[in-house]
Amino acid sequence: MSNNILVTSAGKRVALTRYFKETLSRFIPDAKVFITDMNPEMAPVSYVCDGSFKVPRVTAPEYPDVLLQICRDNKIGMIIPTIDTELLVLADLKEKFAEAGIHIMVSERPFVEVCRDKRNTGAFFESHGIRVPQEIDKFNPVFPMFAKPYDGSLSTNLHHIKSEDDLTPEILHDSKLMFMEYIDKKVYKEFTVDMYYGKDNKVKCIVPRERIEIRAGEINKGRTVKNEIVALLKDRLGYLKGCVGCICVQLFYHPETKDIVGIEINPRFGGGFPLSYMAGGNFPELLIREYFLDEQVEYFDNWKDGMLMLRFDDAIFV
Repeated sequence: MSNNILVTSAGKRVALTRYFKETLSRFIPDAKVFITDMNPEMAPVSYVCDGSFKVPRVTAPEYPDVLLQICRDNKIGMIIPTIDTELLVLADLKEKFAEAGIHIMVSERPFVEVCRDKRNTGAFFESHGIRVPQEIDKFNPVFPMFAKPYDGSLSTNLHHIKSEDDLTPEILHDSKLMFMEYIDKKVYKEFTVDMYYGKDNKVKCIVPRERIEIRAGEINKGRTVKNEIVALLKDRLGYLKGCVGCICVQLFYHPETKDIVGIEINPRFGGGFPLSYMAGGNFPELLIREYFLDEQVEYFDNWKDGMLMLRFDDAIFV
């Protein structure tokens, strides 16, 4: 049986890899968790997994064949992607790998395309009854406003434009930037919501986590919160065609007016997933039960409310 798991582009995803190892060992004791990276020797995760493999850049023409050979040689039954740039590549490989008995845990290409282009994401939210920041004409600006790239990640090239002086020619003529209403973080709370979708494209678990402090685009201090977000997302995004596995929905929430504003969707495990896992949102277990044990997974919400995560720096010494 091909019951080993491969975490791709794993890099620093030490906690995520450990969670897959711990969970997999409970269900299939002999199964292993491997990783790929462009430079495994310099990837911290290489020293906590069961084996690592060097691969070319995900956009390289030879990448699919290299990945498939690794899977065949090591009895891989499931692939877990971790970075944005590999999602469309892997979505296109789903069918080919499935024929070899390998589940690539990424949603179908049309849904990934919606998520990767934030112009499409806004229209998607609105079509599902979720408000998004109002679009602003950059040549007739209303201040304050916010600008971000339609295909960005890692919180780069973001601009809080408070006045005409902040609207530099570089920002104004950057063709990738979208201009929109500024959501005041002093009034709204920022959330990332981990959602798990089953084989039937229905949501099985929703864990909102408040982003109290962010570093390099990733949650550094956070807390799980059971509030109106859970009911709204279950109602509006309860079924998403082609959506499977873990996705992260980013939004703003006004604690007094209960206004919820959709920002973006990342169709993969997010950097802050350890908080959801420790609170009881064990998505690795759901994947193993559905895809390796062929069990049916039901919706559940018995995760811990108010769990706090405080991250700190640690190191691996080799």
